[in-house]
Amino acid sequence: MRGSRKDEGGSLEYWEETKLMHRLGLAARSTMMTGAATGAEEIVVNGTVAVCDPMGGLYLPESGLLVVSDLHLEKGAAFARRGMMLPPYDTIATLNILSAVITRYDPKIVVSLGDNFHDRKGSEHLPQELRSLIGAMARGRDWIWINGNHDPDGTVDLPGACTDELFYGGLVFRHEPSLISGPRGSKGEIAGHLHPAATVRRREKSVRRPCFASDGSRLLMPAFGVLAGGLDLRHQAMRGLFDHETLVAHLLGRDRIYSVRYANLIG
Repeated sequence: MRGSRKDEGGSLEYWEETKLMHRLGLAARSTMMTGAATGAEEIVVNGTVAVCDPMGGLYLPESGLLVVSDLHLEKGAAFARRGMMLPPYDTIATLNILSAVITRYDPKIVVSLGDNFHDRKGSEHLPQELRSLIGAMARGRDWIWINGNHDPDGTVDLPGACTDELFYGGLVFRHEPSLISGPRGSKGEIAGHLHPAATVRRREKSVRRPCFASDGSRLLMPAFGVLAGGLDLRHQAMRGLFDHETLVAHLLGRDRIYSVRYANLIG
């Protein structure tokens, strides 16, 4: 990963706890979330209309394609294999949110942008009941697993196809953002990997949330997994990826997207 996830000022643990509670609360409410998201935000990326959903998915209505990124399924199990105990509910919580997004948009195609599992063994050891849940979500639609740095070998015995990148509808879908400009690089790129987050001041308090980040040419996806961390848009790892004059952070709120220009962010 480019750069470090460690924040300045000792705020990382607080951010991780806040983000985890936000995603777990979302998972708990996900079974009640049906119909169009009234709090979604429509944007344009390289001429393609895209809908940023508060649950963390990106929907392209013209092609019927839904994008999610950095699910990090079986992260708790991966840590357990290393002797570090985390609560074991992360995969089912993440899949419940994903199921709600799929129900909301009924996409023809689902693209998961890498780090689908937290390590190389995750999909191989996935319990059967969770395999069945993924199978039910994939039924009747195309499913593309983009390989990530955590899971470069693809998935095992799951529906769909695995690939390093996908060119589709004038856009390119890959896990890590490219530093190369042009149509096969950053232009029209939808990427993940960096888990973008942004901080705003609201009612005299600083509020930090995962976000979609786009300058109109490329877009970085927020991490979808409930145990995934975040990296501030002002971190040095983000340097050179965006035109800051047109960069907008689309923050994930409880039930709507909050769009804030880069110049108005703090941190």
